[in-house]
Amino acid sequence: MRSLIRTLAFAAGVAGAFAAAQPAVAQPAPKASGIESKDYKWNEMEGEKVEALHLKGDPANGEAAYEVCSACHLPNGSGRPDGTFPQLAGQHASVLIKQIADIRAGRRDNPIMYPFATTLVDPQELADVSAYLEKLPIPPGNGKGPGTDLERGEQLYARDCVQCHGKQGEGDAAKFYPVLAGQHYEYMLRQIRDIAGLRRRNANPDMVKVVKDYKDEELQAVVDYMSRLSWPARSKAGGG
Repeated sequence: MRSLIRTLAFAAGVAGAFAAAQPAVAQPAPKASGIESKDYKWNEMEGEKVEALHLKGDPANGEAAYEVCSACHLPNGSGRPDGTFPQLAGQHASVLIKQIADIRAGRRDNPIMYPFATTLVDPQELADVSAYLEKLPIPPGNGKGPGTDLERGEQLYARDCVQCHGKQGEGDAAKFYPVLAGQHYEYMLRQIRDIAGLRRRNANPDMVKVVKDYKDEELQAVVDYMSRLSWPARSKAGGG
């Protein structure tokens, strides 16, 4: 009986500690106008995003702020190979600032992420956590596709994607184009399907034009190829 009581007490303590680590219950995310709106402007320079972009991020402070994120995205920023949570390590700070600001503003729908995004108290902390993640090396071992049509995927990438995302999937920080190298296949496939189907409300209209007429097997092929891109300049030694 004593053993049972101790076990129950321990379980209650663990549950309490886990609950304490969660962000406070937040109000539902606001609904900013997105791509469904006629007056939608992609990446409009306004609000806390502009403030954060003009601040110098402090990676040391960002590491502390990232602690609440690490339960899902893992301490090394690798996310989950099954694509449940994206790989964040090595991503451009500008891209991270934009995406988090869009989630906080209700321009990108992510009900799981929203309460955690609201734990960043101000634009400085947004800049800090983004600076920290950008400095993390891209870890090896990201989730990859089946590898069944890589030749077609490479052709599509060269035709439609390389101009913005680069030969190595390095993206473009100044233009807010994300790093693709090291990102998980299932995560990218979900995102590109949402972009093609106008379900991702903060999508770049130029990208929508590119992928909206893709067949699903073409989306799978190009994402499979993208999941194998490596950017050595920002990867762990021996990884990528």
